[in-house]
Amino acid sequence: MFEVVTKTQTAKNSERPAGRLAFSLSRRAWAVVGAVGALAVAVATAGCGSSAGASASGSSGVISAVGAENEYANVLSQIGGKYVHVLAIESNPNTDPHTFEASPQVAREVSSAQLVVQNGVGYDTWINKIESASPSLTRKVIVVQNLLGLPDDTPNPHLWYSPKTMPAAAKAMADDLSQIDPAHKAYFGASLQKFDSSLTPWLDAIAQFKAAHPGVTAATTEPVADYLLTAMGIDNLTPFVFQADIMNGVDPSPEDIALENSFFSQHKAMLFAYNQQVVDSLTTSIRLNALHDGVPVVGVYETMPTPGYDYQTWMLAEVHAIEKAVTSKISTQQL
Repeated sequence: MFEVVTKTQTAKNSERPAGRLAFSLSRRAWAVVGAVGALAVAVATAGCGSSAGASASGSSGVISAVGAENEYANVLSQIGGKYVHVLAIESNPNTDPHTFEASPQVAREVSSAQLVVQNGVGYDTWINKIESASPSLTRKVIVVQNLLGLPDDTPNPHLWYSPKTMPAAAKAMADDLSQIDPAHKAYFGASLQKFDSSLTPWLDAIAQFKAAHPGVTAATTEPVADYLLTAMGIDNLTPFVFQADIMNGVDPSPEDIALENSFFSQHKAMLFAYNQQVVDSLTTSIRLNALHDGVPVVGVYETMPTPGYDYQTWMLAEVHAIEKAVTSKISTQQL
């Protein structure tokens, strides 16, 4: 039987540490520096080389696969169905994915996987360390950044909010699964067609909103949903320097904070897209200012909310929340 296994990171307070030093999009790699030794031991224990990947399916013939983030794991499970056993590593929407720490168990799971799907653009460099410590001639690795032809210095790593991302990722998943298990190529191809069709309600909702609501403006804390806002024709008023500071744990300048709050007090922003997964006293105060000034708040997530959602329904729910904010001034702070 097919099973999706989720491994959540150790529970952490999702509040950003005050005064945290600035670091680049590779911040996740630094978050796991303290665990590198344990990971190396775990990988060595699990074994390395091509034999690790070859043993993953065992006698059951089920492909062992890993999604670094649960949104990719979810799509992988939809494409692979009963022929793939999927492990979703980052899967807890109540913790800060920026401070993810890979455990020795995660290292063992990744080292034995036949297929790994990861985001790239510096977002999940921790998994690269595990892959390097356990090289395999047979393991297939899909880096979504590469599928989209994005450079390493792409400023916004939240690729799954772009309507272009998952169709490309799903096709790569179907292709690699077919190479691993050629006997079920037709099954994976049919699953891909089904998945692509299932995106239609989301894509239609984006197009309909863009056509019906020109000139919509928004403010944001981080660039989590920026790709979606752009696809919907929404003008994000928040300067990227402010978003990057919040994303990287840097205190924005007083001038940038004042500008952000002015979008609400001067009624320039029609909605506030708020990363409710990673908060601190500053972002909380900005959210409260938005609500005080009558600007509806839409909570956006870096990790797919579970249970109750798959990738398609999650993205559609975000569009509906944005639409309610614009048309009815209703906040959806949590899905």
